[in-house]
Amino acid sequence: MLRIKKLYLFVIKSFLQLFAGTFLICLFIFMLQFLWQKIEALVGKGLEISVLAQFFVYSGLMFIPMSLPLAILLATLITFGNFGERCELLAMKAAGIPLIKVMRPLIVVVFGISCFSFYFQNVIGPRVTTELYALIFSMKQKSPELDIPEGAFYHELDGYNLYVQKKNRDTGMLYDVMIYNFSDGFENAHIIVADSGRMEMTADKKYLNLHLYSGEQFENLKTQSMAQKNVPYRRESFREKHSLIEFDANFNQMDASALSNQAAAKGMKDLGHSIDSMNARFDSIGRGYYTDSRRITYKKAELTNTDSVKLQNLPRRVNLDSLFNVQSHKKREQLVQNALSRVQTQSSDLSMKSYITSDGDKNIRKHQKFWWEKITLSLACLIFFFIGAPLGAIIRKGGLGMPVIISVILFIFYYVIENTGSKMAREGELAMWFGVWVSTMVLAPLGAWLTYKANGDSVVFNIDAYKAFFMKLLGLRSKRHIFKKEVIIEDPDYVEVCNRLNILQQQCKAYAEQERFDHAPNYIRIFTRNEDDTAIQEINDELESIVETLGNSTDTQLLNNLNEYPILSVSAHKSPSRFLWLNAVCGILVPIGIVFYLRIWMFGHRLDKDLKNIVETSERIIERIKTEHI
Repeated sequence: MLRIKKLYLFVIKSFLQLFAGTFLICLFIFMLQFLWQKIEALVGKGLEISVLAQFFVYSGLMFIPMSLPLAILLATLITFGNFGERCELLAMKAAGIPLIKVMRPLIVVVFGISCFSFYFQNVIGPRVTTELYALIFSMKQKSPELDIPEGAFYHELDGYNLYVQKKNRDTGMLYDVMIYNFSDGFENAHIIVADSGRMEMTADKKYLNLHLYSGEQFENLKTQSMAQKNVPYRRESFREKHSLIEFDANFNQMDASALSNQAAAKGMKDLGHSIDSMNARFDSIGRGYYTDSRRITYKKAELTNTDSVKLQNLPRRVNLDSLFNVQSHKKREQLVQNALSRVQTQSSDLSMKSYITSDGDKNIRKHQKFWWEKITLSLACLIFFFIGAPLGAIIRKGGLGMPVIISVILFIFYYVIENTGSKMAREGELAMWFGVWVSTMVLAPLGAWLTYKANGDSVVFNIDAYKAFFMKLLGLRSKRHIFKKEVIIEDPDYVEVCNRLNILQQQCKAYAEQERFDHAPNYIRIFTRNEDDTAIQEINDELESIVETLGNSTDTQLLNNLNEYPILSVSAHKSPSRFLWLNAVCGILVPIGIVFYLRIWMFGHRLDKDLKNIVETSERIIERIKTEHI
């Protein structure tokens, strides 16, 4: 019992060391992506270090739940990959400890991480998200840092355009200054031209104090319009001019409580209350709209009945166009305007009602999405563990090479499915619970299957096994590679081998004559039998036995002749499957049956060529033995 406890401590210690590093890496990647999206709110604002520190702390905290699943996947892959690469996993299994028992302490640890992720999303996450987006909104509202470029217009001051030909960064002097003041409109700009000047911020950082030297000011004395040709203006020359420009450079942080009604700022309990209240509210609004529409319909029906009494004396068929045409021109215009006004009013009313109801549905779905995601994102930690641990045990590769590639591919796969499902659910194309849970429903069976395979020491990623399967499926074969052995214990009995080769030749000729591979096979016979071909199996066994015997020869030419023997397929020319019912189904489904029929015909033709090759190669081997060894 003490040995198992020490093993548990070893596994937990190995995992936690890697998890700490992978978590920081994943968190940094998500923060970097978020920073790239919000870079416009930070650059050129002259923000203090404390404000930037708040931004990075809040953004780091917000991405903790998203970083945990990826960090667990990567850490478990590397941990169990290291165990397999260093043969530690093999030693554990040799001691009678199955993989699932090695995973047991980490299941407890990852379950605790999942619970922490759920608590964080439900309690801490909403507060962090509210503070972060309030900070981002405040940063966007802050005026930019005043940094006037040389030789270009600067338009970051509201209502002003500044142009500076040259500036001295040591003294702060500006040369060849041109200022356009558009506070009274674009067509009534005040223009100031000065040889030099200097700008400085007031103590409260709300105004710019502008000092200009040796210049002129041009100002219209009358409001300009497009119809006027001549507009009086005033020209003022000055040696020195001072003016204040409003420029609030202070950082005023927004109150985070203003965003408390957003879905991202609520826990599961508040989200549930909000969903219930919005459902009740919009249900009542919908019933009100329905009642109004029925009341309008009944009112129109009453008016129609009243009009029908007045029109009883009119003919059954009334030509409305003729009634409209007999009216005066003014009356016709009035009727058209009244009808158009009613249609526009009704259309506007319906558009407003549609916007209110659709916006309400969208808000409800948004709250439901955040409610479900707090559960699915927590479960993702467990799911990625049951994917990463068996994968690491199967591939047996540690380090940051193969595990990183597999982790990135799996996480991208999860991210694409999760985003697609959530987007379709937000648009109302899928039920919200299904859209949010679809990624979990796809990856959970994968984790269960990998855990089952890894616990049973199944070679899931054996490249040779997959290569052999596809070669068999496509009818491809490998060639023989027989080389001269360094040490030979017993030389072959060449006389006996010659006798066996003669018998093998006779068997091949008799089998080829019996099967008649030069004729097309019988379609019905192919799909109504499943017995094994014992004759070709005996030929193949005898061929392999002779090859193994002659493989002990020191004759290089003889070994080269052995490499010319084909590797026989003993069942591909008979029927598609060993199961009779499956053969019958393939034969009944004619398109599939034709494919298998042509495939079997092809294998039969190839087997005929192989038998002829065996006969010819055996002749050459017999001649070589008689010449050199008998």
